[in-house]
Amino acid sequence: MLSQKAKYALKALLYLAEQEENHISRTIEIAEGAHIPKKFLEQILLDLKRARFVSSKQGKMGGYYLIKSKHDITLAEIHRLFDGAIALLPCASLNFYEPCSDCKTENECNLRHGLMMIRDETLKAMQNITIASLVDK
Repeated sequence: MLSQKAKYALKALLYLAEQEENHISRTIEIAEGAHIPKKFLEQILLDLKRARFVSSKQGKMGGYYLIKSKHDITLAEIHRLFDGAIALLPCASLNFYEPCSDCKTENECNLRHGLMMIRDETLKAMQNITIASLVDK
């Protein structure tokens, strides 16, 4: 399930993607426009900035803007940034792998193989959904 933080991050990115190119949006503008509580938004924007999806400009006319193209930001990237692994178990994860302590061997674990198939299909779908594709709907 997508966390509230990841959902707010996606809503903020969608808001920024809908603005005219080179438009700088103030935090309060994003919060009101995307219906995100301002106190949560500030931390989310800092996380997005650290991950190089957005940047900010300081000062009276300051705010946030996209630095990564809306065509290149995928649902998978945002999910991983805020919610971690896409796989349902750590042993089936690509980026957050951990072996299970209750399996004899990974090769003999039918559950792992099934969950890896689910992970692959989920990942493929999430990589095909971009902020631009969501804005265009």
